[in-house]
Amino acid sequence: MNIRQAKEYIKNSVNLYLKKDEYGEYRVSVVRQRPIFLLGAPGIGKTAIMEQIAQEMGIALVSYSMTHHTRQSALGLPFITEKVYGGQPVQVSEYTMSEIIAAVYDTMEASGIREGILFLDEINCVSETLAPAMLQFLQYKVFGRHKVPEGWVIVTAGNPPEYNRSVREFDVVTLDRMKILEVEPDLAVWKEYAAGKRLHGAVVSYLDLKKDQFYCMEMTPKGRSYVTARGWEDLSEILSLYEEEQLPVDETLVSQYLRNDRIVREFTAYYDLYNKYKKDYQIADILEGRPSGQAIARARAAAFDERLSLLGMLLDRVQADMAQVMEQADFLSDLRGPLRGLDQKAADMEAGQVTETLGQQAEGRRKLLGNLQTANSLSDADRKRHQAVIRFLEEGRKELLLKEAATGEEACGIVKKRYTDRLKRLKEEAARVQEELHSLFLFVEEAFSQGNELLILVTELTVNDAGARFIAAFGSADYQRHNQELMLSEREDEIRSSIAELGL
Repeated sequence: MNIRQAKEYIKNSVNLYLKKDEYGEYRVSVVRQRPIFLLGAPGIGKTAIMEQIAQEMGIALVSYSMTHHTRQSALGLPFITEKVYGGQPVQVSEYTMSEIIAAVYDTMEASGIREGILFLDEINCVSETLAPAMLQFLQYKVFGRHKVPEGWVIVTAGNPPEYNRSVREFDVVTLDRMKILEVEPDLAVWKEYAAGKRLHGAVVSYLDLKKDQFYCMEMTPKGRSYVTARGWEDLSEILSLYEEEQLPVDETLVSQYLRNDRIVREFTAYYDLYNKYKKDYQIADILEGRPSGQAIARARAAAFDERLSLLGMLLDRVQADMAQVMEQADFLSDLRGPLRGLDQKAADMEAGQVTETLGQQAEGRRKLLGNLQTANSLSDADRKRHQAVIRFLEEGRKELLLKEAATGEEACGIVKKRYTDRLKRLKEEAARVQEELHSLFLFVEEAFSQGNELLILVTELTVNDAGARFIAAFGSADYQRHNQELMLSEREDEIRSSIAELGL
C-alpha cells in the first residue's frame, strides 16, 4: 500500500482502539489492541503521517527511536525495596519507570490531553539485550513493571533488512502480535503532500518529468546510492533559502541531499534550465494579464517538457497566493468567535475591561497553543493560525492602551474596525488572485489551445487543497467552465466505449 492508504488504515485502527462502551471502558481490551508495524523503505514519510494523524484526531503523540535504547533506559533501573510477606520483612527488586513510559505521562501532564499514540521508530533495530522484553511490551504494553497508560495506542515502524544492517528480523511469535503494513513509495501521493508543504516548484516539476527518480536505491562501485522522498523535501527547503540569500546552487549542494551522481547532475542541469524559463517567459507578466507575443509563440512551439515546466512555474505562483489568502481567511474566521463574545458583553463593560479581556483571550490562546505543541498534535497551518489570532488580540490591546475610549462599546468598536480593515484587505487580495487565475487560464488557452496542459491545470487545481478551497470560497468561472467541459468529454468517451462494446 502507499503511505496515504497506510495513514487511513492507522487512523481507523486508532479510532476503534479508543472506542468506549456505555461505562466508559475501552471496547478493545489491551491484549487485543495489536500494535501496528509500518514496514517500509527509509524516507517515505512514516514519521510524517504519525504527526498528521495526531493533528487530525486531536490526540497526543510521543515519538521515540529505539536504536539508542538499552535495556536499562527502556525498562528502567533496578533498585532494592523492602516489603512484608507473612509478617516478615524481605528485600525485593523493583524497577524505576521506563524513560519511554515516563515521556507519555509527562506529555499528558503538560498538555492535558489524555489519549494519544506512542510511536516507536526503528523497532526492529533494538539491542540484543532488549529484544526479549519487546514481546511482553507488544502484547501487554508493559515495560518492566510499568504500563503504557490506557488510551494510548502503540504504532511502530522499521525498515526492511536490505536498507539497514542493524535490522533484527522478528520471529513468528512477535509478528503474530502485530498488524503489519508494508508501505511502498508513491509519487502521486507525495505530490499531494508536497502541495500542502509548498515545496519548491523545480523539485515538483522535475519529478513530473522524471517519475522514476522519485525514489531509488542502487549499488555502485562506490557503494550504495540512494534518493528518497525525505531527500527531495530537504533539498526543496534549502533551495528556497539559497534563493532568498541569492547563493549559487551547484552539484555540491544538491549531492548533499540526493545521493546518486546521475540524478544530481540531471537535476542541477534542470534547475538551471527552470530558472532560465522563469526569466525568459516573464512569469509575473503572464499572471498580470500581459504576456508578450514572444512568450505565447515560444510556449506554443515548445516541447512537452518545457510546457510542463512552464505550467508548473505558473501554478506554483498562483497556488502559493491562494494558500496565503486561505490562511488569512482561516485566521479571520477563527478570530470571529472571540470578537463576537467581546461584542456581546461590550455594553456592560468599561473600556479598561475590554482591554483586559483582550489580554486574557490572548493568554488563553497562548496556553492552548503551548498544550498542542507539547502534545505534538499541532499542524504548521494551525500553529500559524493560532499565532495570528494571538498577535491580533495583543495588538488590539496595545491600541486600546494608547487610545482613550469612553465606554466599553467604543473600545469594542476600535477593535472591530481593525477586524473589518483586515477583512477588506482579504477581499481585495482574493480579487487580485482571482484575476491572476483568470490570466493563467487565458494564457493556457491561447498558448496550448485544448491540449493536455489545460487538463493538467484543472486537475492540479482540483487536487491542491489550497486551490480547491480558494475556488470553493471565491469562485472561478474559468475553472468551472473547463472542469464541466472536461467531465462532459470524459462522459462522452465512456458512452462511445460502451456503444463500441455492444457492437451498435
